[in-house]
Amino acid sequence: MTAAETGMSTRPPLLDPRRTFGIIGAGVMGQTILKGLLDAGALSADQAWAAARSVRTCEAAAARLGVPVERDVSARVPGAGVIVLCVKPAHAAAALASLREAGLRPDTLLVSILAGTTLAQLESLTGTDNPWVRAMPNTPCIVGEGMTVVCAGRHATADHLARAKQIFECVGRCLATEESYFNAITALSGSGPAYQYLIMEAFADAGVRVGLPRDLALGLVAQTALGAARMVQTSGRHPAALRDDVTTPAGCTIGGLLMLEDGKIRSVLARAIEEATRIASKLGPPQ
Repeated sequence: MTAAETGMSTRPPLLDPRRTFGIIGAGVMGQTILKGLLDAGALSADQAWAAARSVRTCEAAAARLGVPVERDVSARVPGAGVIVLCVKPAHAAAALASLREAGLRPDTLLVSILAGTTLAQLESLTGTDNPWVRAMPNTPCIVGEGMTVVCAGRHATADHLARAKQIFECVGRCLATEESYFNAITALSGSGPAYQYLIMEAFADAGVRVGLPRDLALGLVAQTALGAARMVQTSGRHPAALRDDVTTPAGCTIGGLLMLEDGKIRSVLARAIEEATRIASKLGPPQ
């Protein structure tokens, strides 16, 4: 009988029970990742720890997560099986130097969510043969609907990549791809929620303009966006085909669509992604 037939998972365990899981940079995303793992049961509280730069953040994160969050985690580093780097790119060198000085083990899996910071840069800054996985999540991870993309470094195996995917699958969806796509992915899905919020705000304002109460307009917009996204995910049909289902001859939808096309909405959105991709390519740590 196969693992699929017995209902057993074929994925490797996230962590050796004798090792711990650490977050370096317990900000919004760091806390979100750790909370997702704890809530999913992929990690126990006694296996987890995190580091933050300020006492205030340490106290708030520890109270929220129920795990140790400290400014100095040097005593915890040697026992770590997985460490996720969630600091700003400019702080990467100092953070990795601290890990190395604290006795980082060569088999500890290192995961980075730093925008614009390549695997080659991370491996060079670490100065060790540790396995690295680079990840680009987005903020909907906070509500368990994140989109994360991962890729493996030179010393990472398929097992390492599978464990990294398991981390981010606890806060949404996760795909593996090539690192060459990462700047575009950062622009499209990493920054994407901000574009969606702007569009939703504009639609809600338009609803108010034509007479709807603001709370009603925003509720309609949010659920419509959620439903449309789910249709794309589950139907297997192209967005253009789904759009045609709504567009009846001489109806109001085609009139609205023509106004959007008159405003060059496709071109504006494409230019936004191009500009964000250009900026993402320059976000890495100083050379």
